[in-house]
Amino acid sequence: MKRKRRYRRLAIFVKDIWTHTPFVRMVLLLITLWLISAASMYLAEADVRGAAITSFGKALYWGVAAFSTAGIADTPRSALALAIGGIWIVVGSMLFFGTIVATITTYFMRPMQRPGKRIIDTIEYNLEQLNELTLEELDLLKETVDGLIEHVEHLKVKQAQPQGGE
Repeated sequence: MKRKRRYRRLAIFVKDIWTHTPFVRMVLLLITLWLISAASMYLAEADVRGAAITSFGKALYWGVAAFSTAGIADTPRSALALAIGGIWIVVGSMLFFGTIVATITTYFMRPMQRPGKRIIDTIEYNLEQLNELTLEELDLLKETVDGLIEHVEHLKVKQAQPQGGE
């Protein structure tokens, strides 16, 4: 039972990340840019004497090693390859770490962005400001609250009525 609940929570978490954060789009963009930069690196180093990047596979590895800042990537030889590598390292790092920060921020801020939460926060804030309201504003507030109470009572009556098909 606990295991089922744990998997359900994990599934909900993954679905939330998938649908409500930029994670998937950013990872796809990162992979696309990695493939493009690796191909560009391979083409820029293809005819350079003494180049360590002699195949597309080595260019892919170089892209991962350079991006990860592990310091284990061979240095490109040509000026064009150095420029491509520099751009990839900066852009790839920004995308990668930006994706992590954006995903975490979006995931944890999402409950606060619900419309009901915003309405309640606004009401709480305005209730704190009651002493500064004019008589006309207080009358308007009373009418609004009366309308809200009337709406809630209407919903309660509607829910208490049996449905036609039952």
